[in-house]
Amino acid sequence: MSTLAGTGLSIYGNISSLYGKSALLTGKRVGIIGLDTSHSVAFTKTLNARDAAAVYRGYKIVAAYPKGSNDIITSVERIPGYTEEVKKMGVEIVGSIADLLKKVDVVLLETNDGRLHLDQAMQVLIARKPVFIDKPIAASLLDAKAIFAAAKQYNTPVFSSSSLRFITGISDIKLGKIGKVLGAETFSPAIIEKTHPDLFWYGIHGVELLFALMGTGCKKVTRIHSKETDVVVGVWDDGRLGSFRGTRNGNYNYGGKIAASDFGGTVFGEKANLTLGEFKGYDPLLEQIILFFETGRAPVNPEETLEIIAFMEAADESKDKGGTPVSIKVSN
Repeated sequence: MSTLAGTGLSIYGNISSLYGKSALLTGKRVGIIGLDTSHSVAFTKTLNARDAAAVYRGYKIVAAYPKGSNDIITSVERIPGYTEEVKKMGVEIVGSIADLLKKVDVVLLETNDGRLHLDQAMQVLIARKPVFIDKPIAASLLDAKAIFAAAKQYNTPVFSSSSLRFITGISDIKLGKIGKVLGAETFSPAIIEKTHPDLFWYGIHGVELLFALMGTGCKKVTRIHSKETDVVVGVWDDGRLGSFRGTRNGNYNYGGKIAASDFGGTVFGEKANLTLGEFKGYDPLLEQIILFFETGRAPVNPEETLEIIAFMEAADESKDKGGTPVSIKVSN
């Protein structure tokens, strides 16, 4: 158990079980914070479609607060266009998070800039509105811990995930078709944004996929870095090895459509090895978000999310130390 400095709160094992019936929902009005990412538009198109699938249980996006990053140009420039797109789908644009929270029952925190997530999430959690926080949950491990501590304090469910966690093939592994996972190698683009630790901006997709396969328990991280590529190897506490390869060249167009072949991996199992299949977009993640809103139960444990953040911070430290192995530290 570890106590968060200045909060008086603690992170316990499996804190996802903390949320009781008081956090469950009666309404289906969805609000968005941040129209600086294509995810906001994609989620709105799916939920607000006239023929929306039954799996989305009648949830509709009714309001959005467009403000996202203040200084990431690729994000700032998207806001006007994405704002117009969601307005055409019946979404009311509001001037503040406070105004948004008066109109909605649940929240999609989509702001691309992880540095803003703690402040934004706190406003939502204080209002006791269940919230999904798009990747990264925060731009530091300290902020991520504070978000989960606040979720506990206000008895309000929260979870964060990359859409890559639900790539084709994951379900077969969860069903045990290859037996115990002995190791894994994943890959994704890893564009670097100067305002965030290196892997937080885009490499998190492949890192999250690695943890979806391997689970928690990574104890040591080593990163080899070049201008175009990162290779990060983790050693798990049971001796298993998992690696992530992040690329900054090749067959993708950042800001436009990203080829499915740029995300994936290989899983090594007791019974067989498996190559992960195609990335089919955001709907598999959105289905999990809606189920989370319905039940108050997160599909990703806070412990795993925190370890993902710690893994990426340790990777930065390893790079700074010239590729020296660095131990993961989640607890204070």
